[in-house]
Amino acid sequence: MTMDEEPGRATRIGEPTVHAYGWQWGPDDARRPGLPWIGVFLVVFGALLIVQNVLPDYQNLGNTSVLAAGVAFLLVWALRRGTVALYLGAFLTAAAIPGTIRGLGYAIGAGWGTLFFGVALLFIALVRAMRNGGWGWQAIGGAALVLLASSEIAVPEVSNLIVPALLVVFGVILLVRGRRSA
Repeated sequence: MTMDEEPGRATRIGEPTVHAYGWQWGPDDARRPGLPWIGVFLVVFGALLIVQNVLPDYQNLGNTSVLAAGVAFLLVWALRRGTVALYLGAFLTAAAIPGTIRGLGYAIGAGWGTLFFGVALLFIALVRAMRNGGWGWQAIGGAALVLLASSEIAVPEVSNLIVPALLVVFGVILLVRGRRSA
């Protein structure tokens, strides 16, 4: 089929067919994203570096980078409402907060990282619920992590037994349910 022929018109067997493909550049607004992610990251990262220089005790650049990325993703989520930005922002921020607190000179024990990840999942669940998407698995996972972390923070000696005990309880529930259906 040549460019002059109508689309969908049959050609004779043995007659060569020609296909035309094109690539067009659109106007700048159609090509570029509405928000430059690298710019958001640089603003947040620069602000955190200023805080790091003002507070000399805060010398953990790795946590600053992760926190900057997390806050940048949360800002992008606040502007665009993208799911990926929400998850990345919540998880990166949750991962950086314990190290950031330690970098500021505060001694925090075990369980705080788990607590912040639980809070991040609960935040995601709240966002889902406000968008009429239901609470989802994020609410269950977040609540479980917050409860686990709370017990680990409150009674560190017993925390080593909580996860195995929860696994045993969950396994018993599955066995009982499986036996009922059989």
